[in-house]
Amino acid sequence: MNSMSRDYCHDDYNHCKKEKDLCPTIVKCSCPSSTTIPVIATAGASFPLSSLTVDTSDMCNPCTKLQFTSNLVAPVAFTGTINFQVAKLCRCQSTPIPVGPVWTFNAVALVSSQPFNFFVCDCDSCFDDCCIYTVTATAATTTIGTLSVNNATLGAISTCEKNNHCNDHCNNHCNNHCNDHCNNHCR
Repeated sequence: MNSMSRDYCHDDYNHCKKEKDLCPTIVKCSCPSSTTIPVIATAGASFPLSSLTVDTSDMCNPCTKLQFTSNLVAPVAFTGTINFQVAKLCRCQSTPIPVGPVWTFNAVALVSSQPFNFFVCDCDSCFDDCCIYTVTATAATTTIGTLSVNNATLGAISTCEKNNHCNDHCNNHCNNHCNDHCNNHCR
């Protein structure tokens, strides 16, 4: 295709016209935070690390890529297993729902610092809603020694499917189903 076939080469092209974006993209980042897992944490003890609110209410079948990154620092020998999990809580929910797999950090007598990061995608629901995503660290075993989770940051990139079938399906099914569900169960 040559440059003469583009719209802006025509005499009647409106340079001020903005094309309608049928599939917007949202980029969000949380503020970095630090959390210290105490000298002895019993199995099951949980520590919230980072959270982020993403509003996909203007999207059809949203898909969100969540990227978690941190620096794990053990100033004294740390031994134990820590599980990291992303969960989401949307407007009509009372309990957070896990997103993606559990990510595990396991160390024996660790005295150092090292990066720990992962990403998960949340694409499996028709909920186009405002959701809070949270990353939580949970002691899978009783831990010994202090572990600091420094510069914990959660980032999100959200977009939607962009095709006529999706838009028809979304407009005729997903939105009605989700809106009916919220209207009937959340008031």
